[in-house]
Amino acid sequence: MTADRTDQLKLELERDTPFRADDFVVSDCNRAAALTLAGWPDAAAGLGGGVLSLCGPAGSGKSHLAAVWAERVGAVPLHGAEAALVDPMELEGRPVLLDRAPEADDETLFHLLNLAQSRGGALLLVSRKSPALWPVTLPDLHSRLNAIRNVALEEPDEAVLAAMLERAFDRRSIRPHPDVIPYLVRRIERSAQSAETVVDRLDALHRPVTRRLAAQIVDTLT
Repeated sequence: MTADRTDQLKLELERDTPFRADDFVVSDCNRAAALTLAGWPDAAAGLGGGVLSLCGPAGSGKSHLAAVWAERVGAVPLHGAEAALVDPMELEGRPVLLDRAPEADDETLFHLLNLAQSRGGALLLVSRKSPALWPVTLPDLHSRLNAIRNVALEEPDEAVLAAMLERAFDRRSIRPHPDVIPYLVRRIERSAQSAETVVDRLDALHRPVTRRLAAQIVDTLT
């Protein structure tokens, strides 16, 4: 990755994130990761914060938690392969969030790892699997990925899934009957995508959201 590429992106094009800190529900499935990111990197240290990996299954909230961290520390948000398009000079001395990290090429990953050691730098890598399992080809890069500290999120537990459903209903101005969310929590897949899907289907019916109606929708998901 060289600094004179004509297709590099300027940081003015950084995408805004829809995630808010107030929306992230801390529970047993994500508490360790949330506490780790809340204190990392130590701004008082002044030097580079180094590298941290955040991994977890799809729908576990890792991108949400990472976006909250990025907003707190003023990190540059990058996403997968597009990280290669950013001028590396724009990243020096700044924290960086790399979501979908395994999609980045080896050269880009190597460069970001080096930048994370500079004063003011830090790199948060987000993926489903730990860096040690990424399909890189450079031996030196593989050894460096193996040494990265990794914190993991588990699939959403009942408390987190219930909060996901509550937010999904609220965004659509739907007030389900009180027994609907507890019913859904016990019967749908524990992921943000599943919560959005079931609420979308209920919304499309334009009817009061009762437990009976929810049961009809759940039957279509199996």
